Amino acid sequence: MPNMTFSVPDELHREIRKHKDVRWAEIARRALAREVSRLHIYDRLLSQSQLTETDAIQLGRSIRRRETPRRR
Repeated sequence: MPNMTFSVPDELHREIRKHKDVRWAEIARRALAREVSRLHIYDRLLSQSQLTETDAIQLGRSIRRRETPRRR
């Protein structure tokens, strides 16, 4: 099984070190697997979409404009 190395913020590291009985590698594996599963779903949805990147950017801008409260 390959190894991965990544950084975490100091505060998170301090909290993790307080709980030495927790199998942190297993928790990280599960979290990464969940995220990969989510990405597979997005890939399947997007593979059938006819929406272009430009369309998506324009749609996002339009939504942001509508959500921004208007000042009086």
